[in-house]
Amino acid sequence: MPGLGSSLPAFPDPLQADPQLQRFLDAAVAQLCQWWSGSGQRSPLPLLSVLPELAPPIEGQPPQALLADLQLVMDGAFNPSHPGALAHLDPPPLAAAVAAELVAAGLNNNLLAEELSPSLTRLERGLCAWMATALGLGDQAGGVAASGGSLSNLMALVVARHRAGLAGDASAVVLCSADAHVSLGKALMVMGLPASALWPLPVDAAGALSIPALEQALERAHAEGRPVLAVVATAGTTVRGAVDPIAPLAALCRPRGIWLHVDGAIGAVFALSEAHRQRVPDLGLADSLTVNPQKLLGIPKSSSLLLLRDPGLLARCFATGLPYMEPSWADAHGGECGLQGTRPAEVLKLWLGLRPPRPLGGDCHRSHVGGHRRGLPAADHRAGCPRAPAAAAAGGPGAQSRSAPGGRGGSCPCFCCRCSGSTTRLRAALRKACRAESRRLRSYWRCTTSWMPPSPQSWSCWK
Repeated sequence: MPGLGSSLPAFPDPLQADPQLQRFLDAAVAQLCQWWSGSGQRSPLPLLSVLPELAPPIEGQPPQALLADLQLVMDGAFNPSHPGALAHLDPPPLAAAVAAELVAAGLNNNLLAEELSPSLTRLERGLCAWMATALGLGDQAGGVAASGGSLSNLMALVVARHRAGLAGDASAVVLCSADAHVSLGKALMVMGLPASALWPLPVDAAGALSIPALEQALERAHAEGRPVLAVVATAGTTVRGAVDPIAPLAALCRPRGIWLHVDGAIGAVFALSEAHRQRVPDLGLADSLTVNPQKLLGIPKSSSLLLLRDPGLLARCFATGLPYMEPSWADAHGGECGLQGTRPAEVLKLWLGLRPPRPLGGDCHRSHVGGHRRGLPAADHRAGCPRAPAAAAAGGPGAQSRSAPGGRGGSCPCFCCRCSGSTTRLRAALRKACRAESRRLRSYWRCTTSWMPPSPQSWSCWK
């Protein structure tokens, strides 16, 4: 782009506007917008994997060279904005949230302490409280942002152990379904517990945690004298999208004083919609809840929240004191409410991403992600409603959770429409689109490698 100059200032000028810096940022934004606008002409998977020069050059690079390096990385990036990129819970980013991410990087506030992020700290606390209340945890609920659902789950279990006074007790166990997320095993490892401390329990035909199996496990733990640190329910398992029966789980946990954590990284956001709240009922019965707006809501990574009925437990568990900071004007600094110290203002992109006029409810809800998939075929999911592809992709009205294609691909909850008349047309159109995309990929693979990707015809979901 002309006018970029031969050098770029290391930092923004604090005393006056810098036209050269603005032109560079404008050029970078234009480059990103061009990448987005061509997403439909490229496959979701990149046709090359690039490795740019890693070591920093001895002499600084001009702006044009920096943009060229950026373009090289972009050309080899996964393309979630492709209309057919439905897998792995990696949606296209919301435009407003992308702008907020840029501003958050420019502000460079640190949510470690209030004096380093006064307004953004209040924004995070307020938004966590709003989200927790909206999901049914009560008027006094709140939480903290975290860099991913794995960290949210870990912090929830640490809080549960602290509350139960089980720190240092290697006999404690955690009960969950056999389809619970792998982060639970990692969490126990970090907490110093053996792998045998995680008791994965059988699931029923729908993929939900079996209540009789949980009852038996609780009786076994009691008979063996092993304290139950927590029971973890899942609201949207990774492969099947199954939702554990939270109300019966809570009925078993409450009388025993056992912490009930719900990993709602995938499904909890459906409770924000009046039309779909019944898909993830009884979230408000949990003691803690993991929510990942980075998945179905399309907030750029990373964006996760740990919400608690009693948010004061966070500081009571994690506070160590920050003697090098001014005292908190609330209960505790952000760095004392979780495992992370220095934290970016990830809450800004969540807050701004939820503000555009894209309702979360309605008679025919279309999620942020589903509404983006303009390239998918339009099939009536009920009379007068053109949103079936979105419903199928995001578990909308009339969608039924199914296993991932052939059990392959791992992290992709699949849904299919149940409404009469639409299923055959929708599947036929999806098969046609996938076969066309497969032909494009195969022409590339034949030229570059002997490995061939599996054909869509072999996927049981399309049969």
